[in-house]
Amino acid sequence: MTSAKTSLTALVREQLETARTASSGRSAATVYGGHEHSLRQTVIALRAGSKLDEHDTNGEATLQVLHGRVRLTDHTANWEGSAGDHIVVPRTRHGLAALEDSAVLLTVSNPVGPHV
Repeated sequence: MTSAKTSLTALVREQLETARTASSGRSAATVYGGHEHSLRQTVIALRAGSKLDEHDTNGEATLQVLHGRVRLTDHTANWEGSAGDHIVVPRTRHGLAALEDSAVLLTVSNPVGPHV
């Protein structure tokens, strides 16, 4: 088994720089995972005022706020998080907004099945 090391600090810095200049105000990079894995981890950077529109998720998911402040919302509630906070993503339709330049580590678990 091989292991890999990633500097989240450097990745956050890079993704924030990209998000600040992107027309969408967003940038993302996969840290771990892919079609052959049940676990996927992605650093998502959002420029202040940017958001991810409401969407569904197929499996369990969590957010760890790495930088800045964000608000996660669904139709019944909202959760604000700042650097160091861990938030369980609801299984209901939800969205994410950056209250300031922010970066989160999104961890999603999806079942792995045979590829057809």
